[in-house]
Amino acid sequence: MARFGNLQSITAALKQRNFAWYISGGSIALFGIWAQRLTIGQLTWDLTGSPAWIGFMAFADLFPTVLLTPLAGVVADRVDRRKMSIVTQSLGMLQAFALAALTFSGLVNKWSLLGLTFFIGVVWAFNTAARLSMVPNLMEPEHVSSAVALDSAVFNIARFIGPAFASYLYVAVGAQWSFMLNGFTFAIFVFALYKIRMLRDERGGVAKGSVFSQAADGIRYAARHPGIGPILLVVIALALGVKPVLELLPAVNGAVYKLDATGLGWMMSVSAIGAILGSFWLAQRGTPVGLTRYVIGTLLVGALSLFGFTATDNYVLGLVGVFFLGAAVVIGGTGTQALMQNAVDGAMRGRVMSLYGMIYRGVPAIGALAVGGAAEYIGLQGAIAGGGIVCIGALIWVFGRRKSVIKALEGNLSV
Repeated sequence: MARFGNLQSITAALKQRNFAWYISGGSIALFGIWAQRLTIGQLTWDLTGSPAWIGFMAFADLFPTVLLTPLAGVVADRVDRRKMSIVTQSLGMLQAFALAALTFSGLVNKWSLLGLTFFIGVVWAFNTAARLSMVPNLMEPEHVSSAVALDSAVFNIARFIGPAFASYLYVAVGAQWSFMLNGFTFAIFVFALYKIRMLRDERGGVAKGSVFSQAADGIRYAARHPGIGPILLVVIALALGVKPVLELLPAVNGAVYKLDATGLGWMMSVSAIGAILGSFWLAQRGTPVGLTRYVIGTLLVGALSLFGFTATDNYVLGLVGVFFLGAAVVIGGTGTQALMQNAVDGAMRGRVMSLYGMIYRGVPAIGALAVGGAAEYIGLQGAIAGGGIVCIGALIWVFGRRKSVIKALEGNLSV
Protein backbone atom coordinates (compact mmCIF):
# COMPACT_ATOMS: atom_id res chain seq x y z
CA MET A 1 0.00 0.00 0.00
CA ALA A 2 1.26 3.48 -0.83
CA ARG A 3 2.48 5.59 2.06
CA PHE A 4 0.76 8.89 2.87
CA GLY A 5 3.31 11.50 1.93
CA ASN A 6 4.47 10.18 -1.44
CA LEU A 7 4.51 13.45 -3.39
CA GLN A 8 6.03 12.17 -6.64
CA SER A 9 2.67 11.26 -8.19
CA ILE A 10 1.23 14.66 -7.22
CA THR A 11 4.10 16.72 -8.65
CA ALA A 12 4.12 14.67 -11.86
CA ALA A 13 0.45 15.49 -12.47
CA LEU A 14 1.00 19.19 -11.72
CA LYS A 15 3.83 19.33 -14.30
CA GLN A 16 1.27 18.65 -17.02
CA ARG A 17 0.86 22.16 -18.49
CA ASN A 18 -2.82 21.98 -19.42
CA PHE A 19 -3.82 20.43 -16.12
CA ALA A 20 -1.79 23.08 -14.26
CA TRP A 21 -3.80 25.85 -15.95
CA TYR A 22 -7.04 24.00 -15.25
CA ILE A 23 -6.34 23.34 -11.58
CA SER A 24 -5.10 26.90 -10.98
CA GLY A 25 -8.14 28.62 -12.43
CA GLY A 26 -10.53 26.03 -11.09
CA SER A 27 -9.26 26.33 -7.54
CA ILE A 28 -9.93 30.08 -7.50
CA ALA A 29 -13.44 29.59 -8.87
CA LEU A 30 -14.19 26.91 -6.29
CA PHE A 31 -13.42 29.28 -3.42
CA GLY A 32 -16.14 31.57 -4.75
CA ILE A 33 -18.58 28.71 -5.33
CA TRP A 34 -18.27 27.44 -1.76
CA ALA A 35 -18.53 30.94 -0.36
CA GLN A 36 -21.78 31.32 -2.29
CA ARG A 37 -23.12 27.95 -1.14
CA LEU A 38 -22.78 28.88 2.52
CA THR A 39 -24.32 32.27 1.82
CA ILE A 40 -27.36 30.79 0.06
CA GLY A 41 -27.87 28.27 2.86
CA GLN A 42 -27.61 30.84 5.65
CA LEU A 43 -29.70 33.41 3.75
CA THR A 44 -32.40 30.77 3.19
CA TRP A 45 -32.43 29.96 6.91
CA ASP A 46 -32.61 33.64 7.85
CA LEU A 47 -35.47 34.25 5.39
CA THR A 48 -37.53 31.17 6.31
CA GLY A 49 -36.29 29.47 9.51
CA SER A 50 -37.46 26.21 7.93
CA PRO A 51 -35.52 22.92 7.50
CA ALA A 52 -37.95 22.07 4.71
CA TRP A 53 -36.93 25.20 2.78
CA ILE A 54 -33.26 24.26 3.21
CA GLY A 55 -34.22 20.94 1.66
CA PHE A 56 -36.08 22.67 -1.19
CA MET A 57 -33.04 24.83 -1.92
CA ALA A 58 -30.70 21.83 -1.99
CA PHE A 59 -33.21 20.03 -4.21
CA ALA A 60 -33.35 22.95 -6.66
CA ASP A 61 -29.56 23.06 -6.78
CA LEU A 62 -28.96 19.34 -7.21
CA PHE A 63 -31.98 17.66 -8.80
CA PRO A 64 -31.60 19.14 -12.33
CA THR A 65 -28.49 16.97 -12.52
CA VAL A 66 -30.68 13.86 -12.28
CA LEU A 67 -32.85 15.00 -15.19
CA LEU A 68 -30.23 16.49 -17.49
CA THR A 69 -26.82 14.94 -16.89
CA PRO A 70 -27.36 11.82 -19.06
CA LEU A 71 -28.18 14.09 -22.00
CA ALA A 72 -25.33 16.43 -21.04
CA GLY A 73 -22.98 13.44 -21.22
CA VAL A 74 -23.99 12.83 -24.83
CA VAL A 75 -23.31 16.49 -25.58
CA ALA A 76 -19.88 16.16 -23.93
CA ASP A 77 -19.10 13.19 -26.19
CA ARG A 78 -20.10 15.20 -29.27
CA VAL A 79 -18.60 18.66 -28.74
CA ASP A 80 -15.35 20.28 -27.63
CA ARG A 81 -15.40 19.70 -23.86
CA ARG A 82 -13.21 22.74 -23.20
CA LYS A 83 -15.63 25.06 -25.01
CA MET A 84 -18.54 23.44 -23.20
CA SER A 85 -16.80 24.24 -19.90
CA ILE A 86 -16.24 27.86 -20.93
CA VAL A 87 -19.95 28.31 -21.69
CA THR A 88 -21.14 26.77 -18.42
CA GLN A 89 -18.63 28.67 -16.29
CA SER A 90 -19.68 31.93 -17.97
CA LEU A 91 -23.32 31.23 -17.13
CA GLY A 92 -22.29 30.56 -13.54
CA MET A 93 -20.63 33.97 -13.47
CA LEU A 94 -23.83 35.66 -14.69
CA GLN A 95 -25.91 33.88 -12.02
CA ALA A 96 -23.55 35.05 -9.26
CA PHE A 97 -23.71 38.66 -10.43
CA ALA A 98 -27.53 38.44 -10.62
CA LEU A 99 -27.66 37.28 -6.99
CA ALA A 100 -25.35 40.12 -6.00
CA ALA A 101 -27.54 42.68 -7.78
CA LEU A 102 -30.71 41.40 -6.11
CA THR A 103 -29.11 41.41 -2.67
CA PHE A 104 -27.56 44.86 -3.05
CA SER A 105 -30.96 46.23 -4.10
CA GLY A 106 -32.83 44.52 -1.25
CA LEU A 107 -35.06 42.60 -3.69
CA VAL A 108 -33.86 39.09 -2.84
CA ASN A 109 -36.44 36.73 -1.34
CA LYS A 110 -36.86 32.98 -0.98
CA TRP A 111 -38.49 32.63 -4.40
CA SER A 112 -35.85 34.55 -6.37
CA LEU A 113 -33.20 32.62 -4.46
CA LEU A 114 -34.92 29.35 -5.36
CA GLY A 115 -35.24 30.31 -9.03
CA LEU A 116 -31.61 31.30 -9.47
CA THR A 117 -30.50 28.23 -7.55
CA PHE A 118 -32.52 26.05 -9.93
CA PHE A 119 -30.93 27.87 -12.88
CA ILE A 120 -27.41 27.11 -11.68
CA GLY A 121 -28.45 23.50 -11.03
CA VAL A 122 -29.33 23.19 -14.72
CA VAL A 123 -26.03 24.78 -15.73
CA TRP A 124 -24.02 22.50 -13.45
CA ALA A 125 -25.58 19.40 -15.03
CA PHE A 126 -23.78 20.30 -18.26
CA ASN A 127 -20.70 21.61 -16.47
CA THR A 128 -20.29 18.32 -14.58
CA ALA A 129 -20.41 16.27 -17.79
CA ALA A 130 -17.85 18.54 -19.46
CA ARG A 131 -15.49 18.70 -16.48
CA LEU A 132 -15.42 15.01 -15.59
CA SER A 133 -14.80 13.95 -19.19
CA MET A 134 -12.32 16.77 -19.95
CA VAL A 135 -9.75 16.27 -17.17
CA PRO A 136 -8.37 12.93 -18.47
CA ASN A 137 -7.77 14.57 -21.87
CA LEU A 138 -5.48 17.24 -20.40
CA MET A 139 -2.58 14.86 -19.60
CA GLU A 140 -0.95 11.54 -20.30
CA PRO A 141 -3.00 8.54 -19.08
CA GLU A 142 -0.59 7.54 -16.30
CA HIS A 143 -1.31 10.79 -14.45
CA VAL A 144 -5.11 10.55 -14.54
CA SER A 145 -5.61 8.88 -11.15
CA SER A 146 -3.55 11.49 -9.28
CA ALA A 147 -5.10 14.33 -11.29
CA VAL A 148 -8.64 13.21 -10.43
CA ALA A 149 -7.72 13.07 -6.73
CA LEU A 150 -5.95 16.45 -6.91
CA ASP A 151 -9.05 17.94 -8.51
CA SER A 152 -11.02 16.60 -5.55
CA ALA A 153 -8.42 17.91 -3.08
CA VAL A 154 -8.68 21.43 -4.48
CA PHE A 155 -12.47 21.16 -4.42
CA ASN A 156 -12.35 20.34 -0.72
CA ILE A 157 -9.71 22.91 0.18
CA ALA A 158 -12.18 25.39 -1.28
CA ARG A 159 -14.86 23.81 0.95
CA PHE A 160 -12.65 24.71 3.90
CA ILE A 161 -11.59 28.24 2.96
CA GLY A 162 -14.70 29.43 1.08
CA PRO A 163 -17.27 28.90 3.86
CA ALA A 164 -14.93 30.26 6.55
CA PHE A 165 -14.41 33.45 4.58
CA ALA A 166 -18.08 33.67 3.60
CA SER A 167 -19.26 33.33 7.21
CA TYR A 168 -17.09 36.34 8.10
CA LEU A 169 -18.42 38.35 5.14
CA TYR A 170 -22.02 37.43 5.94
CA VAL A 171 -21.80 38.63 9.53
CA ALA A 172 -19.60 41.66 8.80
CA VAL A 173 -20.95 43.15 5.55
CA GLY A 174 -23.81 40.99 4.26
CA ALA A 175 -24.55 38.26 1.71
CA GLN A 176 -24.07 40.41 -1.38
CA TRP A 177 -20.29 40.44 -1.21
CA SER A 178 -20.02 36.64 -1.31
CA PHE A 179 -22.10 36.62 -4.48
CA MET A 180 -19.96 39.36 -6.01
CA LEU A 181 -16.77 37.48 -5.09
CA ASN A 182 -18.09 34.35 -6.79
CA GLY A 183 -18.75 36.21 -10.01
CA PHE A 184 -15.18 37.49 -10.24
CA THR A 185 -13.67 34.08 -9.45
CA PHE A 186 -15.68 32.58 -12.32
CA ALA A 187 -14.17 35.17 -14.65
CA ILE A 188 -10.66 34.07 -13.66
CA PHE A 189 -11.47 30.42 -14.38
CA VAL A 190 -12.89 31.26 -17.80
CA PHE A 191 -9.58 32.97 -18.64
CA ALA A 192 -7.66 29.85 -17.54
CA LEU A 193 -9.86 27.62 -19.70
CA TYR A 194 -8.92 29.69 -22.75
CA LYS A 195 -5.24 28.87 -22.04
CA ILE A 196 -5.54 25.07 -22.00
CA ARG A 197 -5.51 22.64 -24.94
CA MET A 198 -6.89 19.11 -25.14
CA LEU A 199 -4.28 16.40 -25.82
CA ARG A 200 -6.86 13.92 -27.12
CA ASP A 201 -10.17 14.30 -28.91
CA GLU A 202 -12.46 11.36 -28.19
CA ARG A 203 -15.39 12.59 -30.26
CA GLY A 204 -14.43 10.34 -33.18
CA GLY A 205 -15.62 7.25 -31.33
CA VAL A 206 -19.18 8.44 -30.76
CA ALA A 207 -21.79 6.18 -32.39
CA LYS A 208 -24.54 7.54 -34.61
CA GLY A 209 -28.03 7.94 -33.23
CA SER A 210 -30.23 10.37 -31.39
CA VAL A 211 -29.18 12.08 -28.18
CA PHE A 212 -31.66 9.98 -26.22
CA SER A 213 -30.52 6.66 -27.69
CA GLN A 214 -26.89 7.50 -26.98
CA ALA A 215 -27.77 8.45 -23.40
CA ALA A 216 -29.51 5.10 -23.02
CA ASP A 217 -26.42 3.38 -24.45
CA GLY A 218 -24.29 4.98 -21.75
CA ILE A 219 -26.64 3.83 -18.98
CA ARG A 220 -26.75 0.27 -20.36
CA TYR A 221 -22.96 0.18 -20.70
CA ALA A 222 -22.47 1.23 -17.07
CA ALA A 223 -25.16 -1.09 -15.70
CA ARG A 224 -23.79 -4.14 -17.54
CA HIS A 225 -20.14 -3.48 -16.71
CA PRO A 226 -19.16 -5.98 -13.97
CA GLY A 227 -17.20 -3.32 -12.07
CA ILE A 228 -18.77 0.04 -12.89
CA GLY A 229 -22.35 -1.04 -12.19
CA PRO A 230 -21.76 -2.39 -8.65
CA ILE A 231 -19.35 0.38 -7.62
CA LEU A 232 -21.93 2.97 -8.63
CA LEU A 233 -24.16 1.48 -5.92
CA VAL A 234 -21.58 2.68 -3.38
CA VAL A 235 -21.89 6.20 -4.76
CA ILE A 236 -25.70 5.97 -4.69
CA ALA A 237 -25.65 4.95 -1.02
CA LEU A 238 -23.23 7.74 -0.07
CA ALA A 239 -25.18 10.26 -2.14
CA LEU A 240 -28.53 9.23 -0.64
CA GLY A 241 -27.45 8.53 2.94
CA VAL A 242 -24.46 10.75 3.73
CA LYS A 243 -24.23 13.73 1.36
CA PRO A 244 -27.69 15.13 2.26
CA VAL A 245 -26.39 15.73 5.79
CA LEU A 246 -23.69 18.01 4.40
CA GLU A 247 -26.31 19.80 2.27
CA LEU A 248 -28.54 20.33 5.33
CA LEU A 249 -25.86 21.73 7.66
CA PRO A 250 -27.54 25.19 7.70
CA ALA A 251 -30.62 23.56 9.25
CA VAL A 252 -28.56 21.40 11.64
CA ASN A 253 -26.57 24.43 12.73
CA GLY A 254 -29.69 26.50 13.38
CA ALA A 255 -32.14 23.91 14.71
CA VAL A 256 -29.85 21.59 16.70
CA TYR A 257 -26.95 23.81 17.80
CA LYS A 258 -28.72 27.20 17.74
CA LEU A 259 -25.72 28.97 16.17
CA ASP A 260 -25.31 31.74 13.58
CA ALA A 261 -23.32 31.81 10.32
CA THR A 262 -20.04 31.48 12.21
CA GLY A 263 -21.09 28.09 13.58
CA LEU A 264 -22.16 26.99 10.09
CA GLY A 265 -18.83 28.12 8.67
CA TRP A 266 -16.96 25.95 11.17
CA MET A 267 -19.11 22.90 10.43
CA MET A 268 -18.62 23.23 6.69
CA SER A 269 -14.90 23.85 7.10
CA VAL A 270 -14.34 20.86 9.41
CA SER A 271 -16.16 18.56 6.99
CA ALA A 272 -13.91 19.99 4.29
CA ILE A 273 -10.77 19.18 6.32
CA GLY A 274 -11.81 15.53 6.42
CA ALA A 275 -12.43 15.68 2.68
CA ILE A 276 -9.08 17.38 2.00
CA LEU A 277 -7.13 14.72 3.89
CA GLY A 278 -9.04 12.01 2.06
CA SER A 279 -8.32 13.67 -1.30
CA PHE A 280 -4.60 14.02 -0.67
CA TRP A 281 -4.42 10.44 0.52
CA LEU A 282 -5.93 9.37 -2.80
CA ALA A 283 -3.65 11.68 -4.80
CA GLN A 284 -0.41 10.43 -3.27
CA ARG A 285 -1.34 6.78 -3.94
CA GLY A 286 -0.83 7.44 -7.66
CA THR A 287 -2.68 4.29 -8.73
CA PRO A 288 -6.16 2.81 -8.49
CA VAL A 289 -4.70 -0.62 -7.70
CA GLY A 290 -6.10 -1.75 -4.34
CA LEU A 291 -8.49 1.20 -4.19
CA THR A 292 -11.76 -0.70 -4.55
CA ARG A 293 -11.71 -2.15 -1.03
CA TYR A 294 -11.21 1.32 0.47
CA VAL A 295 -14.12 2.69 -1.53
CA ILE A 296 -16.39 -0.09 -0.26
CA GLY A 297 -15.14 0.55 3.29
CA THR A 298 -16.37 4.14 3.21
CA LEU A 299 -19.92 2.81 3.54
CA LEU A 300 -19.08 1.54 7.04
CA VAL A 301 -17.30 4.78 8.00
CA GLY A 302 -20.24 6.81 6.73
CA ALA A 303 -22.80 4.74 8.63
CA LEU A 304 -20.91 4.86 11.93
CA SER A 305 -20.34 8.61 11.55
CA LEU A 306 -24.04 9.23 10.91
CA PHE A 307 -25.07 7.20 13.96
CA GLY A 308 -22.58 9.11 16.11
CA PHE A 309 -23.62 12.44 14.62
CA THR A 310 -27.26 11.89 15.55
CA ALA A 311 -26.62 10.58 19.08
CA THR A 312 -25.95 13.98 20.69
CA ASP A 313 -26.51 17.72 20.40
CA ASN A 314 -22.95 18.46 21.56
CA TYR A 315 -21.39 20.81 18.99
CA VAL A 316 -17.82 19.50 19.39
CA LEU A 317 -18.95 15.91 18.81
CA GLY A 318 -20.92 17.19 15.85
CA LEU A 319 -17.72 18.61 14.38
CA VAL A 320 -16.02 15.22 14.81
CA GLY A 321 -18.93 13.57 13.01
CA VAL A 322 -18.87 15.90 10.01
CA PHE A 323 -15.08 15.44 9.75
CA PHE A 324 -15.50 11.72 9.11
CA LEU A 325 -18.54 12.28 6.91
CA GLY A 326 -16.46 14.57 4.70
CA ALA A 327 -13.65 12.01 4.47
CA ALA A 328 -16.03 9.14 3.66
CA VAL A 329 -17.84 11.02 0.91
CA VAL A 330 -14.61 12.03 -0.84
CA ILE A 331 -12.76 8.73 -0.61
CA GLY A 332 -15.87 6.87 -1.73
CA GLY A 333 -16.88 9.31 -4.45
CA THR A 334 -13.49 10.34 -5.84
CA GLY A 335 -12.11 6.82 -5.48
CA THR A 336 -15.02 5.54 -7.56
CA GLN A 337 -14.39 8.22 -10.16
CA ALA A 338 -10.71 7.23 -10.44
CA LEU A 339 -11.61 3.56 -10.85
CA MET A 340 -14.22 4.36 -13.49
CA GLN A 341 -11.90 6.68 -15.44
CA ASN A 342 -9.44 3.81 -15.80
CA ALA A 343 -12.03 1.15 -16.67
CA VAL A 344 -14.33 3.02 -19.08
CA ASP A 345 -13.98 3.00 -22.85
CA GLY A 346 -12.90 6.43 -24.12
CA ALA A 347 -15.79 6.75 -26.57
CA MET A 348 -18.25 6.24 -23.69
CA ARG A 349 -16.41 8.44 -21.20
CA GLY A 350 -18.68 11.49 -21.37
CA ARG A 351 -21.86 9.48 -20.95
CA VAL A 352 -20.60 7.16 -18.23
CA MET A 353 -18.88 9.89 -16.22
CA SER A 354 -21.95 12.10 -16.55
CA LEU A 355 -23.94 9.21 -15.06
CA TYR A 356 -21.51 9.25 -12.14
CA GLY A 357 -21.95 13.01 -11.87
CA MET A 358 -25.74 12.63 -11.98
CA ILE A 359 -25.64 10.21 -9.04
CA TYR A 360 -23.00 12.07 -7.02
CA ARG A 361 -24.62 15.47 -7.44
CA GLY A 362 -28.26 14.67 -8.17
CA VAL A 363 -29.21 11.87 -5.77
CA PRO A 364 -28.39 14.03 -2.68
CA ALA A 365 -31.22 16.31 -3.84
CA ILE A 366 -33.69 13.49 -3.24
CA GLY A 367 -32.08 12.70 0.11
CA ALA A 368 -32.04 16.35 1.20
CA LEU A 369 -35.69 16.81 0.26
CA ALA A 370 -36.67 13.61 2.11
CA VAL A 371 -34.62 14.38 5.22
CA GLY A 372 -35.73 18.02 5.29
CA GLY A 373 -39.38 16.99 5.04
CA ALA A 374 -39.09 14.18 7.62
CA ALA A 375 -37.30 16.54 10.00
CA GLU A 376 -40.48 18.62 10.28
CA TYR A 377 -42.11 15.63 12.01
CA ILE A 378 -39.39 13.54 13.74
CA GLY A 379 -36.55 16.06 14.11
CA LEU A 380 -33.38 16.42 12.09
CA GLN A 381 -31.29 13.93 14.03
CA GLY A 382 -33.86 11.16 13.70
CA ALA A 383 -34.26 11.83 9.99
CA ILE A 384 -30.50 11.85 9.42
CA ALA A 385 -30.02 8.47 11.15
CA GLY A 386 -31.86 6.76 8.30
CA GLY A 387 -28.88 7.42 6.05
CA GLY A 388 -26.76 5.08 8.14
CA ILE A 389 -29.21 2.25 7.49
CA VAL A 390 -28.96 2.91 3.73
CA CYS A 391 -25.15 2.65 3.89
CA ILE A 392 -25.22 -0.61 5.87
CA GLY A 393 -27.63 -2.19 3.38
CA ALA A 394 -25.42 -1.23 0.41
CA LEU A 395 -22.32 -2.47 2.22
CA ILE A 396 -23.83 -5.92 2.74
CA TRP A 397 -24.77 -6.17 -0.96
CA VAL A 398 -21.46 -4.96 -2.42
CA PHE A 399 -19.21 -6.78 0.03
CA GLY A 400 -20.49 -10.14 -1.17
CA ARG A 401 -19.46 -9.23 -4.75
CA ARG A 402 -16.19 -7.51 -3.96
CA LYS A 403 -13.88 -10.03 -5.71
CA SER A 404 -15.57 -9.76 -9.10
CA VAL A 405 -15.82 -5.96 -8.76
CA ILE A 406 -12.10 -5.65 -7.96
CA LYS A 407 -11.19 -7.86 -10.93
CA ALA A 408 -13.34 -5.81 -13.31
CA LEU A 409 -12.03 -2.42 -12.15
CA GLU A 410 -8.39 -3.28 -11.41
CA GLY A 411 -7.70 -6.43 -13.42
CA ASN A 412 -6.03 -4.63 -16.35
CA LEU A 413 -3.80 -2.46 -14.15
CA SER A 414 -0.22 -3.26 -13.24
CA VAL A 415 0.51 -3.62 -9.55
